[in-house]
Amino acid sequence: MRLLIGVSGGIAAYKALETARLAVRAGHAVRVIQTPTSERFVGKASFAGITGAPVLTSEFEADPARGAYPGEPVPERAPISHLALVERADVYLIAPASANTLAKLASGQADNLVTTAALAAACPVIVAPAMNNRMYLNAATQANIHTLEQREITVIPPGEGELASHGEKGVGRLPEPAELLAVCESLATGASSVTGAGAASSLATGEWVGVKMLVTAGGTREPIDSVRYIGNRSSGRMGLALVEAALERGADVTLVAANVTLPMPGGARVVAVETAAQLAAACAEEFPGCDVLLMAAAVADFRPAQPAEHKIKKTGPETLSEIELERTEDVLSLLAAQRRPEQVLVGFAAEHGEGAVAYGREKLERKGLDAIVINDISRADIGFDSEQNEVLILTREGVEEHIPRTGKDQVADHVLDQVGRLREAAASAAGK
Repeated sequence: MRLLIGVSGGIAAYKALETARLAVRAGHAVRVIQTPTSERFVGKASFAGITGAPVLTSEFEADPARGAYPGEPVPERAPISHLALVERADVYLIAPASANTLAKLASGQADNLVTTAALAAACPVIVAPAMNNRMYLNAATQANIHTLEQREITVIPPGEGELASHGEKGVGRLPEPAELLAVCESLATGASSVTGAGAASSLATGEWVGVKMLVTAGGTREPIDSVRYIGNRSSGRMGLALVEAALERGADVTLVAANVTLPMPGGARVVAVETAAQLAAACAEEFPGCDVLLMAAAVADFRPAQPAEHKIKKTGPETLSEIELERTEDVLSLLAAQRRPEQVLVGFAAEHGEGAVAYGREKLERKGLDAIVINDISRADIGFDSEQNEVLILTREGVEEHIPRTGKDQVADHVLDQVGRLREAAASAAGK
């Protein structure tokens, strides 16, 4: 394999060195190109020493190897360097891909060697984002990633853990070099028939490889003024547990996260939202392409009809006599109305005390769902912001599965088991 590695600016550039070393050890021919900013973290000499080939940082820089990869004869004529390197590559890996580089790639800019080569690439292009978690979860970054995936560029999602900023943890870590190389080798050999975000996921050996899942998590916040909001106590733990379980089974997962402050699961594509309207818009965009929807987010039923543009001052009246509320969109009902027959929809009902099961069953029928997961939030030992839960799963076929108090990861496995049965039933019905 002829592997071209593009390195953009970021502390994770040191992992690109190890990726190059592993590739060379595996017998691959490697060339490296860098952005000028990346040289602040790792110098050209380090990559040149590992690959045995010159490293370029400008599209106007002459290539001493004239576009050849290690082990190949140097051409007699000097080609256009930035075009020759990517033209001869079997795979082009950009790692780390900074937020700035992702933005440039998404908009088609070509103002440095790394982005110019991406535009000229006819081979598979892989990007591996790495940055601070807040930058990664920013709506602009997520939109850029989505754009790249739609253009059949493989995105290897970042992992979670300690970040470069002292004491900070979250999603944004560059995947380990061995994982990066495995994806490159898979695409180079044609082992993966999936493009875009699914290419990395398809390396999983789970039972749901190729299944596209849309999961919502967290709780929406509806602004009262520029500072205050109406919200709920949902932490997003249940939704994140569902994402982790789905990823373990090999699914391609998109997570719509409403104000979730917990670390994001590595391997899922994350769309960050705040309000019910934003969540509705994100789901409307993602739903047509999914096979399974798990609606675990706590979506506000009402929002202030006329939120103040500025902070309401305490120096005013002694009481705030009235905040007029209006209904929010019924997101799940709107999605159910446009579902395909083979799609599986699962709702979640956080109910309080007596009548929870009856209301959950009514909601299952009224919204046209395949299953609903009911939990009683009147209990202090389960539910919101707890690592444990106790639920009842009801399906449209009359199945009632009670899951006694256990970890939310175990609850997630039970939910996905039911989803698997519902998918099998849907497939069987479609075959008749």
